[in-house]
Amino acid sequence: MKIILASDHAAYNEKQELVKYLQGHNHEVVDVGTHNSDSTHYPEWAKKLVDNVKSENTFGILLCGSGIGVCMVANRYSGIRAALCRDEDDARLSRLHNNANVLCLSGRKTSIELLKKITDTFLSTTFEGGRHQTRIDLFDKLGE
Repeated sequence: MKIILASDHAAYNEKQELVKYLQGHNHEVVDVGTHNSDSTHYPEWAKKLVDNVKSENTFGILLCGSGIGVCMVANRYSGIRAALCRDEDDARLSRLHNNANVLCLSGRKTSIELLKKITDTFLSTTFEGGRHQTRIDLFDKLGE
């Protein structure tokens, strides 16, 4: 599976760990940045990831210190359903019920082992559809 990753400086090290982990599980990983731990602005990386997720029609993983900022930015874009996940249940439900296509994670509040578990759950859960698709259709039209 092709997966796009991005982070700001606050979660750079965690992103690097996830890149290695995902590559080790035979995923094609596209790391769009940041590429070092120098201070940077998370909206720039969230936008870059969103552009790639939309053009490649695949999943993305965004990280920042709390996960909140990147999630807020990503959800500004049509066709993006970004979910801030703090545990495996959040990840499962975000895919099962909300068909999330961008996983947002906290580099400062979540251990690397839990980040890996959340990521595995997100990527292995499929959208349930049905009544949940009706709800997604309703919020996809908001703001038009």
